[in-house]
This record gives sequence, structure tokens and C-alpha cells, in this order.
Amino acid sequence: MKKATIQLETFTCPSCMQKIDNAVKSVEGVDKESVNVMFNSSKAKLNFDEEKTSIEKIENAITALGYEVKKSLVKDL
Repeated sequence: MKKATIQLETFTCPSCMQKIDNAVKSVEGVDKESVNVMFNSSKAKLNFDEEKTSIEKIENAITALGYEVKKSLVKDL
């Protein structure tokens, strides 16, 4: 498993947060229990199985909604 912290563009409303939360959780290989989208810091933290998905696929799920991914940090758990 890998742990990812994704820095996003500044959120303007709580519904943005919910949309991103749902999109990230819909990616196969993401540990749904670990997903935490934070409004104040505009970050998403999550764990994922690198054998089932990649950080690029997770980023694509977010950018497909129209949100900019500023940077991602991935570490081993």
C-alpha cells in the first residue's frame, strides 16, 4: 500500500470537497476508509494499492471534475 497526499487548488465550497471525496473513492484500489479531503488546506489524503491503481489514475479522477491538482506526494505505508 502507498499513502498519498494530493495538494489541490483552493476549495471554494464544501460541495467541491464532497465531489472530490466521491471521485477518489470510486477509483478501484483506493482504500475508501482512508480517504480524507480537507477543506481548509485543500488537500486529499488517502491510501491506495499500487498493484490496482496509480497516483495518475487518482489525479485523473480529480481533474476530470475540473479541479486542478497542484502536486502529489506518495510514500510507502
